Amino acid sequence: MAEDPAKTNAPDSGAPTKRRRRRSGGGRISQLMENYRMTRESDPRIGWILLAWLVGVGALVFVPISLLLNWPTAILLAIPSGLLAATYIFSRRAMRAAYRQIEGQPGAAAAVVQSLRGGWFVSPAVAVTKGQDLVHRVVGRPGVILVSEGPSSRVTHLLANERKKTARFLPETPIYEVQVGNEEGQVPLEKLQRELTKMPKALRPGEVTAVRQRLDAVTKAPLPVPKGPLPKNARMPKTPRP
Repeated sequence: MAEDPAKTNAPDSGAPTKRRRRRSGGGRISQLMENYRMTRESDPRIGWILLAWLVGVGALVFVPISLLLNWPTAILLAIPSGLLAATYIFSRRAMRAAYRQIEGQPGAAAAVVQSLRGGWFVSPAVAVTKGQDLVHRVVGRPGVILVSEGPSSRVTHLLANERKKTARFLPETPIYEVQVGNEEGQVPLEKLQRELTKMPKALRPGEVTAVRQRLDAVTKAPLPVPKGPLPKNARMPKTPRP
């Protein structure tokens, strides 16, 4: 019986999907290795630390379960537990290493906010001074957040001016000021994401888009970030959706 030519010549519909999955898996592994290399540059002991957490947590799970039940069950539970603990520690240390690489660089605060997920829109360097003090504008569910980089004595006036400009176009939208730095009253770079995500939500997603579009329409294009760019290999690890 002759085969149906349509079936014979039909492409394997599953092949492209499999290839995409392989590329996706390879991309994740490549990104993981890149994050590990970046972390090891500032944290040379990261490999031994991860191994200690893997073995330590695995042993804590294995010993009591093997005594109460049996060793095969203990192994099945100990290995995932150790891997989960090591993954958590690695993500925390990778984030810390990324902060160390970009801290002090002009535009670091904007890079941190841009790595946030969940409807945050960043306009870097809406105000810049000759001393490389910056103000970035962030639009999100809390409203408009003006994020500054630089000494408090210099950026306070810069933030006040930008706040007046923004309030002129959005008189009823909440406007916040956040100074990034290590001085008293400022927010350290590594705590910036947490500071933004814990702000009260005043806008609906549709209102966030409308506010962003209005600001883009009535304000000038962002100024260029001063010289002293972020390291090329400094990438902020993605954070989960809040």
